[in-house]
Amino acid sequence: MNFPKYFYLRLLFVFFLFFRFSENSYSQSKTESVLVTKVSDGDTFWVTYPSGKEEKIRLIGINAPESRKTGKKEVEHFGKEASVFAKQLLFNKRVRLEFDVQKYDRYKRTLAYAYLESGAMVNALLVKEGYAQVATFPPNVRYQELFQKLEREARSAKRGLWK
Repeated sequence: MNFPKYFYLRLLFVFFLFFRFSENSYSQSKTESVLVTKVSDGDTFWVTYPSGKEEKIRLIGINAPESRKTGKKEVEHFGKEASVFAKQLLFNKRVRLEFDVQKYDRYKRTLAYAYLESGAMVNALLVKEGYAQVATFPPNVRYQELFQKLEREARSAKRGLWK
């Protein structure tokens, strides 16, 4: 058979793309259980990996009110309550992290959806109970519709922030 010029080169490139994106998707869905060692506020906490590496995690798709004054940020309405709820939910517990399109934000925090050992998504629980509101930033929008639905329900039921 007589293949066109560069046929094998193109085929190699297609295989490269396939494996490159397959590996990326796999690494985003494959996560290990990590220990929450510190909770900063309702949407930010620190974890320690089994290897001993520590990492600051910012929950994707939500924004909890500020619980303490830092720099230009003032304490916001329901901030302390959101922080207490997050600490009770997360501190010294194991969570599984799921990543979206971008793994880091401009502040070098790791962006993630966090799951408790029960399987419950922490991001969704915070919105559902009224301790956070929806704040999605493309391209990390995987659960945007779910969060919007949960926020509407929390508002209607006057839970948390919406009392």
